[in-house]
Amino acid sequence: MKGDKLKNQYRVNEEIHAKEVRVVNDAGATVMPIQQALNMAHRMELDLVEISPNAEPPVCRIIDYSKFLYRQKKHQKEMKQKQTKVEVKEIRFGPQTDEHDYAFKLKHAKEFLEEGNRVRAYVFFRGRSILFKEQGEVLLLRFANDLEEYGKVEALA
Repeated sequence: MKGDKLKNQYRVNEEIHAKEVRVVNDAGATVMPIQQALNMAHRMELDLVEISPNAEPPVCRIIDYSKFLYRQKKHQKEMKQKQTKVEVKEIRFGPQTDEHDYAFKLKHAKEFLEEGNRVRAYVFFRGRSILFKEQGEVLLLRFANDLEEYGKVEALA
């Protein structure tokens, strides 16, 4: 299950092997022996959770472990939603693309770049139109030059 990865990440109660721990709560942080911290957590009917095992002494918190796991999962889910996936949008030209079509495709490319996407532009040749290879190169260089203030060219292929 997905939750198992989170459960195994933190040590709880008797799983903590340090002699002394730093217990952090709303009032502040105090260093105490592990047994005293476990007794305090038991009296409050909560769990002693090791938050930072690499610290010296390890940092623990007295909280309800199931609520803690729930909040951690919720936080991870929110962070995953905030991530933006960069898409590659393609724009294709013919070797003899008209000025109006060029302007229209340029406008779309600007919108794509402002949204944070990448743009891949290429010229397709059909049949004998391969004779206009130089026109296609000029068109792509002009396109890259017009979009210079919105993004940079990564590769010319």
